[in-house]
Amino acid sequence: MTGPAEGAAARRSKAERLRALHHADRPLVLPNAWDAASARLFEAAGFPAVATTSAGVCWACGYADGERIPRKRMLAAVARIADAVAVPVTADLEAGYGAAPAAVARTAELLLGAGAVGLNLEDARGRRRRALLPVAAHAGRVRAVREAAERAGVPLVINARTDIFHFQGERATQVAEAVRRGNAYLEAGADAVFVPFVHDAETIAALARGIRGPLNILAGPGTPPVPELAVLGVRRVSVGSGIMRAALGLARRGAEALRDRGTYDLIGEWAIPYDELQALFSVQAS
Repeated sequence: MTGPAEGAAARRSKAERLRALHHADRPLVLPNAWDAASARLFEAAGFPAVATTSAGVCWACGYADGERIPRKRMLAAVARIADAVAVPVTADLEAGYGAAPAAVARTAELLLGAGAVGLNLEDARGRRRRALLPVAAHAGRVRAVREAAERAGVPLVINARTDIFHFQGERATQVAEAVRRGNAYLEAGADAVFVPFVHDAETIAALARGIRGPLNILAGPGTPPVPELAVLGVRRVSVGSGIMRAALGLARRGAEALRDRGTYDLIGEWAIPYDELQALFSVQAS
């Protein structure tokens, strides 16, 4: 059993492994799980760590994205994911469930108790991400998380996210601001900088040159493949809610075929065999 049942020494070891993966010869590629089953599948596929998707967890629990899910329920879902796998788990906790540094630090403490050893922390303000927190304010939140992790004796891997590209603006100005924010967050104690909503090689390369730490890119259609991202200087690649949305798209197609035609072709084509899943879940993670 892993997750909440683990001791500090085991969590410390996992956190160190996760941090080292950001400095390996190739980028850390992370599929994003939304429940224990998807996490176990990703681990079985050979990934050295698993990330969560905040949107996917929210939808799986019946909530819209954007910190509408109570913190307690989000952390319970993270705990189930961490308990299902032996590899390190890093969780997307959106803006940390509280604007004040003390609130975010408490979220980090609870996250460690849930068995995760990394977290995303974004600088967007409000559920609709209509504005960004001032740089100093978010840096203070990152610093509070780092101090909470140090008190717990676990080198929590902080992936500080900036949503500057969520807004319309001149690209060169956005790049400069993302670099400024990213480096401030690294100085405050972050281990990596997450810059979503960029897909073109030129912008990604400029971010990698300017940010003085591992750069995380949110990949999807239109993003260069991982080998090209590695050449551009990217050190971490995640896919957010993409795999879950694809899975739900397949589920909707199957449901529509059953409703409209009374056919089961998608089940025959895409379903993982029952015995294979039974075998996958017959042994607890250790």
